Amino acid sequence: MFAIIQAAGWPIWPLLFASIIALALIIERLVALRRSKVAPEGLLARVVGEVRQGTVNEAAINALEQGSPLGRVLAAGLRNVKSSREVMKESIEEAGRGVTHELERYLTTLGTIASISPLMGLFGTVVGMIEIFGSQAPTGANPMQLAHGISIALYNTGFGLVIAIPAMIFWRHFRALVDSFVIEMEQQAVKLVEVVHGERN
Repeated sequence: MFAIIQAAGWPIWPLLFASIIALALIIERLVALRRSKVAPEGLLARVVGEVRQGTVNEAAINALEQGSPLGRVLAAGLRNVKSSREVMKESIEEAGRGVTHELERYLTTLGTIASISPLMGLFGTVVGMIEIFGSQAPTGANPMQLAHGISIALYNTGFGLVIAIPAMIFWRHFRALVDSFVIEMEQQAVKLVEVVHGERN
């Protein structure tokens, strides 16, 4: 591995740095965007049961809010349970925007790495081509310098693509996952509003 890094020259270092950041972000988002953590199974049913039994208090709402992103959205509705339907919906929408922003954390950075990695590889290719042309002498090409320039050009291009492809795949996966979570939370919040205001059993 170290031999490859040496052969690829100094342009490989920004790519290595980008790959470490991308890997860290992918692992962090895989952990943070688990269904059990974002929208636990049966949470709405439990909240609806507590509302019907009249056991909802400030401590229960605080615990719900701290538990998960879906809990934060439902807790915002429960804090306004005695208000009108419109006020309750507005508070839920406001909490939903904050939760959506939290779920999308780091995705812009991951998408940026996916976009710029091929360009960074291309930059390494240009550096390699400059090395190749710089090795041309009036007496002929220096084979060692020529080989070094080709190594820089090819390794950087390849490494840029190796970073960009999985980063793009995971970025698209996480975007779709966040969108599905947001829709699910909206649906569950609407059900809570309808139950509280007597429009659903």
